[in-house]
Amino acid sequence: MATRIVCVFPGQGSQAVGMGKDLWEADDVVKALYQEANDVLGYDLQRLCFEGPEDELRLTQHAQPAILVHSIATWTLVARHGLRPALLAGHSLGEYSALVASGVLRFADAVHLVHQRGVFMQEAVPPGAGSMAALLGVARQDVEALCTELSGDGVLQPANYNDPGQIVIAGETARVQAAVDAVKARRLGKPVLLKVSAPFHCRMLQPAAERLAHAFAQVTFHPFTIPVLSNVTAAPHPASAAVQDLLVQQVCAPVRWEDAMHYAVTHGCDALLEVGPGKTLSGMMKRIASQIEILALDTFLRQ
Repeated sequence: MATRIVCVFPGQGSQAVGMGKDLWEADDVVKALYQEANDVLGYDLQRLCFEGPEDELRLTQHAQPAILVHSIATWTLVARHGLRPALLAGHSLGEYSALVASGVLRFADAVHLVHQRGVFMQEAVPPGAGSMAALLGVARQDVEALCTELSGDGVLQPANYNDPGQIVIAGETARVQAAVDAVKARRLGKPVLLKVSAPFHCRMLQPAAERLAHAFAQVTFHPFTIPVLSNVTAAPHPASAAVQDLLVQQVCAPVRWEDAMHYAVTHGCDALLEVGPGKTLSGMMKRIASQIEILALDTFLRQ
């Protein structure tokens, strides 16, 4: 077994109808987590996760708490077997899961916050006004130069630095389309328009960031039991007192995932365990640092 593990928690897009049902059927603690989430939200999230419909689960305000609950249910089962990672990290929404796993956020508070976060994000930008695109195989400096060139007096910026082969941009729909066209014309790489409900992690979501700041007013942040990497800084949160500000910044700032994983590797992590639905982050790590061992979640859940 590797000696230093970074546990990572997925973000929006990893949801799927049926996720978590096997965990729920096998464990009373998991049943209690889903019931607590239902009580916090005031609707049957458990049924939505297990039965769908998929188009409703995909809605931002449902997908975010659904993924968080699945991730924490999985974490609870993994931690029961004595796993003690060196670092925790989560991609966008997943940062909230990491903060729950570290003890900084109460589970109920996190469920409420990510539901509110989803509502605020969805309502911040009129439908169709903003878009996102993944730029595959385009160098970081070329993406940044393109955004500077085409943003003009509007919004076009890097949204996710996922791995060396994938950077996502976000902004006003016309400017995102102009960037897609430019990448094709200049043969910089392969652009792919994403089917998203809002242009996440760009300045267009500033209204959502401001509303989220108010939502934090009644939340208490507890001490870290395990360091958590911030999406904004790609380094550990310095203290519990800094968490709120960094999570508010995260709404409009790019997710520096590649940089965060490089931090984990350079600080001695030699293995990664993805905790939650899907294997997207494991695939990214293979492209970021191929020498890192990717641990199988099933190995921990079967113990």
